[in-house]
Amino acid sequence: ILAFAAVASAPAFAAPETFVLDGTHTYPRFSYSHFGFSTQLSRFNKTTGKVVFDKAAKTGSVDIVIDAKSVDTGYPTFNEHIQGEDFLDTAKYPTATFKSTKVVFAGDKPATVEGNLTIKGVTKPVTLTVTSFHAMPHPMMKKDAIGANAYTVIKRSEFNAGKYAPHVGDEVRIDVAIEAIKE
Repeated sequence: ILAFAAVASAPAFAAPETFVLDGTHTYPRFSYSHFGFSTQLSRFNKTTGKVVFDKAAKTGSVDIVIDAKSVDTGYPTFNEHIQGEDFLDTAKYPTATFKSTKVVFAGDKPATVEGNLTIKGVTKPVTLTVTSFHAMPHPMMKKDAIGANAYTVIKRSEFNAGKYAPHVGDEVRIDVAIEAIKE
């Protein structure tokens, strides 16, 4: 779900470098219509992964693993409901993943990240639109760091998680905020 966008270029860095996701500042979120009454917003609390990129070549890669059992709706009963067979089925599929296939730049910054999203054992191509990207030395850790925000929209029914659609929205927006520290 994830994630990833920061992946690509950093004006202050030279080619290719590996960054490890900071799990305390990386959160995939998802939102959907709940019977048209409201847009529900939830997140995953545990995400790991790496970003590799080469500024000079304007290439990169993103590999993200989301602990689906860390889903956080703000209400424990709903967390269990979403982890059930009708939705994420975390007993059989404890993780969701995103693996990039291409990073597209606009100037010196990534604009989109194309890749494969796997949820509930189903893999589909998605494109993450990067809405912000920043690269600089981390002021507290004293290491090079990158950060980004990106989003995509999927149909949950395409991932065998379409229970109650269309009343509970089939379209799910996935937003990812990531921060990663140079390895």
